[in-house]
Amino acid sequence: MTALAGPTAIIIDCADPRALAEFYGKATSWRITYSDDETAYLGDGPIQLAFQRIEDYRGPGWPDAAKHAHLDFRVADVEAATKELLALGATRPGFQPGGDGWTVLADPEGHPFCISAG
Repeated sequence: MTALAGPTAIIIDCADPRALAEFYGKATSWRITYSDDETAYLGDGPIQLAFQRIEDYRGPGWPDAAKHAHLDFRVADVEAATKELLALGATRPGFQPGGDGWTVLADPEGHPFCISAG
């Protein structure tokens, strides 16, 4: 069997790929490297973050047992990053299981992601 060489992109289903790429681009300072009506890609490193249009897409709930994956990000200052991300359009769900370890946020389409100091 041929071993997989490693991932090239993490692709997130969504309703509006360009808008979600713009949100994460502002949040990460990664630039949009490709965009059309169906997909958008961020970053030019060995792994890209990408967004794919799904017709009638509905974001996952939080908490929700149907959620299958989420992104984790390290930040220098969780409180400052939370304020900045909320200003960009993220939301902060009421359910916060991480205590002081991390903060759960949701992007503008409802995908949960976590930020932690580090």
